[in-house]
Amino acid sequence: MRLPILLTVAAVLLTLDLITKVAVVALIEPGKPVRIIGDVVTLSLVRNPGAAFSIATGMTWLLALVALGVAIGVVRFGRKLRSLWWAVGLGMVLGGAVGNLIDRFFRAPGPLQGHVIDFVSVGWWPVFNVADSCIVCGAALLVGLTLFGIEPNGTRTKSGTNNATERTE
Repeated sequence: MRLPILLTVAAVLLTLDLITKVAVVALIEPGKPVRIIGDVVTLSLVRNPGAAFSIATGMTWLLALVALGVAIGVVRFGRKLRSLWWAVGLGMVLGGAVGNLIDRFFRAPGPLQGHVIDFVSVGWWPVFNVADSCIVCGAALLVGLTLFGIEPNGTRTKSGTNNATERTE
């Protein structure tokens, strides 16, 4: 079973997310970005009440409940995993979901209404954080695994052979 790997990946990434958010809040003033690579890459403190691209800004409580549901679902699904790569991908999604969920519960203006700390700005892309990166990269990994026929149970679907499977791990 791969649940310990999933939980370890999630814990490491959650810790990284929390450390970076605490540092950004302590060191960067809102409206005063820190230039990393000219104007292309900056660190800018943004308190985001919505989801990605600042959508659903009035639905913070719903976003918190969705993140909680995702976290519970990933852990329940993770108990059956046999694939190392699925464990890594789901661990990334779990770490990111919990990182943003913590902001929604414990940051101002209050429980289930907290604003997520975003701080990485790259070009025209919306400002994001480590948790957001984990969710997106983890989801991309899971999509890739699915496209290549790698199943959560550790088998690989062979294309063109009536979905026959072989053990990959």
